[in-house]
Amino acid sequence: MDVTTPASTDPWLIVGLGNPGPEYAMNRHNVGFMVVDLLAERIGGKFKRAGKAQAQVLEGRLGPAGPASRRVVLAKPASYMNLSGGPVNALKDFYKVPVANVVAVHDELDIDYGVLRLKLGGGDNGHNGLKSMTKAMGPDYHRLRFGIGRPPGRMQVADFVLKDFSSAERKELDYFVDRAADAVECLVTEGLERAQSAYNS
Repeated sequence: MDVTTPASTDPWLIVGLGNPGPEYAMNRHNVGFMVVDLLAERIGGKFKRAGKAQAQVLEGRLGPAGPASRRVVLAKPASYMNLSGGPVNALKDFYKVPVANVVAVHDELDIDYGVLRLKLGGGDNGHNGLKSMTKAMGPDYHRLRFGIGRPPGRMQVADFVLKDFSSAERKELDYFVDRAADAVECLVTEGLERAQSAYNS
């Protein structure tokens, strides 16, 4: 079976990457959490602690009502970003999710702010959350890369990603997060090629 084509009976695990705690909530590094929070609103449920896995999870369905909808597990690791792989791998095994049905939603420095890129597999490009996930379960999962741009001037990358979005960026943030959530829905209901065609800028 083509790994880019979802099987209707297999669940999807949609992971927002970020750091737990209110002090990180609006950081650029936490845009993955923002996207899965919006998906949780669409499902109409609340996150709960997942058993032994260090994560908050929500089970539900995405997509149009009926056979076209897909069973999904939304997840926010409760570990810090660089330890995301363990909780994600535990959830993948618990919910019996194929690796190709795991989606990591994360910030991406090498793409302009608000630009989206969907892909299957690949490297981690220095992103600690992806690095941890790949170490735990290999690289063959989907990624939704949410562009945050490069730091201005001589600002260090670590300082930039752990700062809140600027006031100018926040004016468009809700729109971009909404579009990213749409892209995830399209991926799980219609497949990678269709989602790339519609949402890769």
